[in-house]
Amino acid sequence: MVEEFACEPVICRHACGDPLPESMDDYAAAVIFGGPMSANDDHLPAIRNELDWLEVPLRSDKPFLGICLGAQMLARYLGGTVHSHAEGYHEIGYYKVTACPGGRDLFDDEQYFYQWHGEGFTLPSGAEHLAASELFPNQAFRTGKAYGVQFHPDVTGEMMLQWSSKVAHRMLLPGAQARDRQHAGLAAYNPGIENWSRRFFAHWLAPVLGQRSTGSRAMAGSD
Repeated sequence: MVEEFACEPVICRHACGDPLPESMDDYAAAVIFGGPMSANDDHLPAIRNELDWLEVPLRSDKPFLGICLGAQMLARYLGGTVHSHAEGYHEIGYYKVTACPGGRDLFDDEQYFYQWHGEGFTLPSGAEHLAASELFPNQAFRTGKAYGVQFHPDVTGEMMLQWSSKVAHRMLLPGAQARDRQHAGLAAYNPGIENWSRRFFAHWLAPVLGQRSTGSRAMAGSD
């Protein structure tokens, strides 16, 4: 998808020591992916630094995307709260996501996405609610050119198989799906996730790709 939209990804693993860029001058867009940490882990320098760094892409008015932990960090930075489900439920597997009125341009009425999280977030003031699920009602939001999605459009089938094998004990958590159900979900839902991702990234990057020549760079933060 990156090649199709003429962006060169630049990976920044700040938790492993990579410095965060001081400006977005050399980048067309930025993404913060997921991770096992919590957006509330202020004791971790990487989380604290990335929360503070969000001012850089938001000030630049360039496309920003937060995925899972990245969405929770964006919500927290904008004034929302990040918290566990009131009844201890998790979303681990493929779950139905339903479009809200504000998200009908980006989501079908119902579609399934891969999820791996036990925390959700409240909508920041002024954010547009785009999508919801039964267990975690805030699945996607936008404010300006910044988007946050709780689900994982970035997870490939190979990644899902690795995650569900290496930390299989998490399949026992309330709300989590068994491995065989996840494997069935991969076959049933992955083509739809790929189609949605192509549509979304074309929409998300349109403001910059229409203004820049090929070879634009997209900064991706990985926790």
